Amino acid sequence: MRALTTAALAAGLALPLAHAAGAQTADPAMPATITVTGEGSVEAAPDIATVSLGVTTQAPTAAEAMDANSAALRTVLDNLRGAGIEPRDIQTTGLSLNPNWKSRGYDGGPQQIDGYIASNVLNVRVRQIDRLGAVLDAAVADGANTLNGITFGVADDRPLLDDARAAAVEDARARATLLTRAAGVTLGRILSISEMQGFPPPVPMFRELASDAAAPVPVAGGEVAMGASVTVTWELQP
Repeated sequence: MRALTTAALAAGLALPLAHAAGAQTADPAMPATITVTGEGSVEAAPDIATVSLGVTTQAPTAAEAMDANSAALRTVLDNLRGAGIEPRDIQTTGLSLNPNWKSRGYDGGPQQIDGYIASNVLNVRVRQIDRLGAVLDAAVADGANTLNGITFGVADDRPLLDDARAAAVEDARARATLLTRAAGVTLGRILSISEMQGFPPPVPMFRELASDAAAPVPVAGGEVAMGASVTVTWELQP
């Protein structure tokens, strides 16, 4: 279910006091104007998730650390494909090999290399979001030992953005109408419209995504929000 919320960021009224009282402006060629910024946002349940996970291994030598890491990563990739993840949805985002520095003795003496640490990080896109728990379980089975986070999104966000834009314009108009009514004038034609996109943070509404209640990795997806901000300038009429 989509919930629609709007909030105005700012409003500026460019109306000389003499004009509000019925007098002419100092420069008749420059119409009095009102500029209002409105915001709209639309929330929806996510239908796609991106997981950052990986493998970290340690061994006495750099070659051994990389060999162990590669073997574990192959297991992760096999498990992910077995869970229904397509190759196009798996991308390596980080690969590192570093010495493991360790101090000798208890007096903070000079550090020496004590083995090597290899790390390989993947971004995995899960298009069947109800399978997210099962995918995570498959990834950590005899393989991934690092989980850096999950982000949720909407695969086709254009309709949400369009709804947010429409809500932002309505919000700006409502604010402008309120202000001009209080000033004793009315809105005229629109002189300009500009858009500034904004994306409110996800709404923390709990939603269990794992289809099996007994799944070992339950996940809460909440809702994601798409937002838009527009600034509209109207000409004022007495």
